[in-house]
Amino acid sequence: MSIPGLKSASRSASPSAGGAERRTERLTGWGRTAPTTATVLHTADLDVIAEAVRTSGPRGVIARGLGRSYGDPAQNAGGLVVDMTALDRIHDIDVDAAVADVDAGCSLDKLLRAVVPHGLWVPVLPGTRQVTVGGAIGADIHGGNHHTQGTFTRHVLSLDLLTADGQIRTLTPDGPDRELFLATTGGMGLTGIVLRARIRLDRVETSYFIADVEQATDFDDMLERLQHNDENYTYSKTWFDSVTKGAHMGRGFLLRGSSAKLSDLPPELRKDPLKFDAPQLATFPDVFPPGMLNTLTAKALNEVYYRKSKTKSGVVQNITQFYHLLDLFADWNRAYGPRGFLQYQFVVPFERADLLRASMEAIVDSGHISALNVLKRFGDGNDAPLSFPQRGYTLAVDLPVKKGLDQLCDLLDEMVLDAGGRLYLAKDSRTTADRFARMYPELPAWRKVRDAVDPERKFASDQARRLQLVTG
Repeated sequence: MSIPGLKSASRSASPSAGGAERRTERLTGWGRTAPTTATVLHTADLDVIAEAVRTSGPRGVIARGLGRSYGDPAQNAGGLVVDMTALDRIHDIDVDAAVADVDAGCSLDKLLRAVVPHGLWVPVLPGTRQVTVGGAIGADIHGGNHHTQGTFTRHVLSLDLLTADGQIRTLTPDGPDRELFLATTGGMGLTGIVLRARIRLDRVETSYFIADVEQATDFDDMLERLQHNDENYTYSKTWFDSVTKGAHMGRGFLLRGSSAKLSDLPPELRKDPLKFDAPQLATFPDVFPPGMLNTLTAKALNEVYYRKSKTKSGVVQNITQFYHLLDLFADWNRAYGPRGFLQYQFVVPFERADLLRASMEAIVDSGHISALNVLKRFGDGNDAPLSFPQRGYTLAVDLPVKKGLDQLCDLLDEMVLDAGGRLYLAKDSRTTADRFARMYPELPAWRKVRDAVDPERKFASDQARRLQLVTG
């Protein structure tokens, strides 16, 4: 059964909505650092987008969704940026097959709100729903369930890619263009513009989660608890305190759970088990001064967050409580002030768990502060050459920009490299081309596929130039 009124007439037909507008705009990533200016094309017309790609100038073109990459992969200084958010149609939801056919500019929030009433769920969600489908594919995003569900593109049945010659190619993970499919997933928009995708969905009885919370007294206790019982949970992540020093350094909690069954819900929630309960409470104003997050405020926040997260089991939570707490607040990145912040995320093999504590100690000793720290376990990686997850531990910390941060991150880069780990392109905003190449040994193979589909190197971004992903 397909949902009436959603199916489009043709996969190649251009959307009928509106014309096109080009504007000069100043762009940053979610971290609000390293702004650059580009010409931004706003349109939902595929013919206009294809012509813009064919005629892009020497600085090239890159697609941009909702701007949730933390650094510079959706910026293109002096060049063209295609705003994909107008191309956000849900063409079809096949309830029987559990498959959605959507435009690349459709957000995961919009998709969830459309499919949940039919007992369906998007299998992989990052820490926010405000990410487009195209962005999810370009970054090959992961969530708290990577150990059970893998990355987002594991669930992509096909995608339509607008290539440098202005043609639209339909790619599948096992088709004749498998190498190009894999280069596109995690390729940060540098093989072409993803226009549309068919996504396999999960079936659920409710829109809620059944969760267990465990407090950990320090970092070693946290790691010990994380190493046990993860296989019994679909979702698993931790938060820890990186400000408190001494015996309780790294104290925090584990939040693990699975999709709630109807029998798990209390009577009042069983009346509407598929209600999508995900409100937005407020928008942060752009008024916060530099240094708002300091040792004093971070300690207070950590204390409150730790105390409220007491050990308990079998708790029913909605998606905001369990997964997307920050989606309660629009533009929450403004809280870091005008200098912005960076999120540093790396993965290291399980046998190098020692690096987790060492990196945390390096941050604490440096005097830099992170109030948002997440530690998770990854399952096996996939065959996409630039896909970030690999089997091991991943740690993400948010660090306000201030003097000395570059030296700290350089130190962390070398520690990660020494441990056989790597950084995440969707979060990176400052590492070097040499370090990135050492972290991703499959980079030459990716370049070979990318250069074959775009020999004139039309697709480019600030990040691609910084990391020399596109050469020649």
